[in-house]
Amino acid sequence: MSIRRAIVVALALGAASAGLPADAGATPDAGATQLSNERTVTRWAYANELATARVFPSRRAHKITRGRLRSRTEDGLPEIYLVLQSRWRGSQQWVQVRLPMRPNGRKGWVRREALGTYQVVHTALRVNRRTLRATLYRDGKKIWRSPVGVGRRGMETPAGHFWVRERLKGFGSTYGPVAFGTAAYSRLSEWPGGGVVGIHGTNEPGLIPGRPSHGCIRMPNAKIRQLARLMPLGTPIHII
Repeated sequence: MSIRRAIVVALALGAASAGLPADAGATPDAGATQLSNERTVTRWAYANELATARVFPSRRAHKITRGRLRSRTEDGLPEIYLVLQSRWRGSQQWVQVRLPMRPNGRKGWVRREALGTYQVVHTALRVNRRTLRATLYRDGKKIWRSPVGVGRRGMETPAGHFWVRERLKGFGSTYGPVAFGTAAYSRLSEWPGGGVVGIHGTNEPGLIPGRPSHGCIRMPNAKIRQLARLMPLGTPIHII
């Protein structure tokens, strides 16, 4: 077995033992270096410049439509980018990032200098829309769980790989004491802020667990307070 293959197998076994899917993380392209597995180690950074993301790590590669880095989220807080892998093309280093935009799940390559210093987190949040449960892991171990409310029929909470972009307060009792802005976008593009899916508390705890929302993930206020102490910015989110 090659060293590369052995590493891939080890990562898969580690994910399975942690209760996370083996494909949850980023698989590096040939010749690339993995920077985040989105389970136990995830790197993120602020944007240094409003660079355009490209489909391949090259200045000659096609630009991703509307895939330009930005300095602020829809709520006016500093935007952050989850960094998946890096690759050298000649003397230029490129990094692949997840992009907070529609459609969900977009990725692109930008020059390394377009991003600031890497921050590292060891947490990962998993939201199961079937069981209506959310679980937070740290270094692959469960450290927190909660029942949740998700999107109703026709406005389902989107599935996929996302991350925590911002932490917010002061939205009133409807959203509980704390809200997290994620990189997921709901079907309601006309919703204030462009339809960003939030994770927040509620003033209607009797609806949890259930499917009462327009796409956001709700949980009891006591649970969102706990989560606010445990889940830092940049935490990857896997919604299944």
